[in-house]
Amino acid sequence: MKQVARAQLAQTVNLTPQLLQSIRLLQLTAPQLEQELLQALALNPMLEQDEDNEVGETEIDARDAHDDVAALEAAAWDELPEPMHSAPMSSGGSSDDDGIARIAAGSSTDPRVRLLQELTLDWDLADLRLAQWWLDHCDDRGYLEQPLDELTLAGAHALSVPRQDLQTVRLRLLHGPWPGMAAVDAAECLRAQLARQRQQARRTDAGAAATYDLADRILTRHIDLLAAHDHAALAKALGVPRDAIDRAAGLILTLSPSAIEEPADAVAAYITPDVVVRFLGGEWRVALNGRATPRIRVAAHCERALAGAPGDQSALRGLLDEARWLVRGVAMRNDTLLRTAQVLAERQRGFLERGDEAIAPLTLREVADAIGMHESTVSRITTGKYIQTPRGTFELKRLFAVRLDGATVSGAAVKAMVKRLIDAEPSHAPLADDTIAGLLERQGVRIARRTVAKYRDQLSIGPARSRQRPAPSAITG
Repeated sequence: MKQVARAQLAQTVNLTPQLLQSIRLLQLTAPQLEQELLQALALNPMLEQDEDNEVGETEIDARDAHDDVAALEAAAWDELPEPMHSAPMSSGGSSDDDGIARIAAGSSTDPRVRLLQELTLDWDLADLRLAQWWLDHCDDRGYLEQPLDELTLAGAHALSVPRQDLQTVRLRLLHGPWPGMAAVDAAECLRAQLARQRQQARRTDAGAAATYDLADRILTRHIDLLAAHDHAALAKALGVPRDAIDRAAGLILTLSPSAIEEPADAVAAYITPDVVVRFLGGEWRVALNGRATPRIRVAAHCERALAGAPGDQSALRGLLDEARWLVRGVAMRNDTLLRTAQVLAERQRGFLERGDEAIAPLTLREVADAIGMHESTVSRITTGKYIQTPRGTFELKRLFAVRLDGATVSGAAVKAMVKRLIDAEPSHAPLADDTIAGLLERQGVRIARRTVAKYRDQLSIGPARSRQRPAPSAITG
């Protein structure tokens, strides 16, 4: 179906509780979906587990998987703003409103989604849209994955907003409910947390201002000396007594290097891949992991019995409708997941075959265009979903990469190159950031020294002077 026709038809579709349920299924992780389906099997007698397809991997021909109705519903999904899956519903509505609220009130294991859910209480949709851009480009610690100026420029172009608006929202995230979120590096993350802690301390300890000032100076100017635990050098560089440095360093140690908050009941979970990719017949083929979630279907014998049952069977018919929608919603989720993963595997063939240095620039929009859906749909289906590859199991979002400004390679690939050069350096003569930039330029990759420093920080690697070790002693006869 043509995009224009889909968009026109989507305007006539009501966002019913059933359709919102399909949207929520789209964003559930494998463990969450398994829990949802097991609960549905226990509560709805019209559902049964499909034992024939309980285990193994399932391949679906994505080209023939959905008809015009599925495309119409997908278009309706795209009409729903991204944050609405967790936005509070207005009070005083009908019973349908209550049903929508119950369906939309889902939880997520992805910290970025949890933060967005918090922000929906106070932020408007326009700012939430910009916040999602930043969160989509944060790593597992809450740091920006690419240089700030590159992301600002790319975001302004992708979202058609002024750069100043994006920068304002990033600062709101940085100093928001999770201080340090969307920080450019560890120093900025820690400084944001320090500022929050300082605000709280003003009420109880007015005399601690000097220690907070010194801690901020350390993080701003000499975080490398702090990382090396060289308090004597810090005292000399800042011209303060050693005991003052000790107090400031102790204060910094109360902060977290990551802005990501784990839920109180978080437990270590085994990652179950949603999809598996293998090299078969000269191409990379993606299959759904049939072991990730139980297969369900409408119980045919119940459906037949209900068709001929006398009297008022409205309650049972309601359960049958719910069962049909759930089965259909799961099928649509799986189809979207498979088609998205297949495009990712095809576009990142170089990465699958040669590793991190071959990861290509790839955006949500490019994948969305390839599968004929909206960027928000691709964002939902790749968040918290994992792919098993010969190079390990990781979140699908890792296969997206921002193009390095003015280059044909991705920032992720360049970061891998930086790591390779540092791993190979002699321990007694580590490479300075400008030296690394020069070596990369010889390979056709031009980046600034500060970009090297950014990637090095993301890799949790200190500057050259903190990596230096004594030269091995000469062996004499």
